[in-house]
Amino acid sequence: MKMMRKIMTSPLIIASVQMTSCANFQSNIDAALSLIDDATLAGANIIVLPEYFAFMGIKETDKFEHMETANTGIMQKAMSQSAKKNSIWIVAGTHPIESEDKLRPFGRCYVFQPDGTVNCWYDKVHLFDVEVEDNTKSYCESKYSKAGESPVTFDTPWGKIGLAVCYDLRFSELFREMALGGCELFIMPAAFTYTTGKAHWEVLIRARAIENQCYFIASAQSGKHENGRETWGQSLIVSYTGEILSELKEGSGFILHSIDREKQLQNRIDFPVLTHTKIKNRI
Repeated sequence: MKMMRKIMTSPLIIASVQMTSCANFQSNIDAALSLIDDATLAGANIIVLPEYFAFMGIKETDKFEHMETANTGIMQKAMSQSAKKNSIWIVAGTHPIESEDKLRPFGRCYVFQPDGTVNCWYDKVHLFDVEVEDNTKSYCESKYSKAGESPVTFDTPWGKIGLAVCYDLRFSELFREMALGGCELFIMPAAFTYTTGKAHWEVLIRARAIENQCYFIASAQSGKHENGRETWGQSLIVSYTGEILSELKEGSGFILHSIDREKQLQNRIDFPVLTHTKIKNRI
């Protein structure tokens, strides 16, 4: 990972993009690029795309047609060019990237820098193998996806950021590890089901923000998709105190908000929860 230790004093403006991705790869790419351009014009420095932003197939195996290798592919080229053109950071949702198991690609989240190069990537660690009372009923993400192994954080001119994807949200230890490692902000692309999103989405995001005193930016899929799946939406920008700063409940579009790092750091001094942590190692 490339290190950027100098902290900017100018405010960070971050945008969370919401989409209703379909089975047309190029249509999704075009929609994402258009939203990135619009968010850049609105002043965003970092733009976050949702999980599956480039493709949500009719069948799970449809993704193999658009699977990319670690360093090349249409999606990666498009996001790299957009980051460079707009001189912004792009957190590019997730996309299937080839692993050593040809039938189980990683669900990878790439981070592109303003010069168009890749800063880092995160492979989704927790895979969604559950039964849900919705149209899909049964989810077995691990059948056609390979899990990542480690948390990923990266340095920016505005501080350290930690990455998560969708189902990771339910595993508080992942976020605590990143916070103890110096993270001040979490970014999470997601495609929560409508059923689980209605029940748990907001409360879990606010809880992760509060307990770690971190800003939390969640970028979501929203609405009914061609494969019959319905996603919850409600992209969020949440403060380190759990306050909802901006949200987009449904439909495609984006939200953005400035990040006040000085107030956040003062809050950590006044209320030093992270320094009071006693259990830091797994039992």
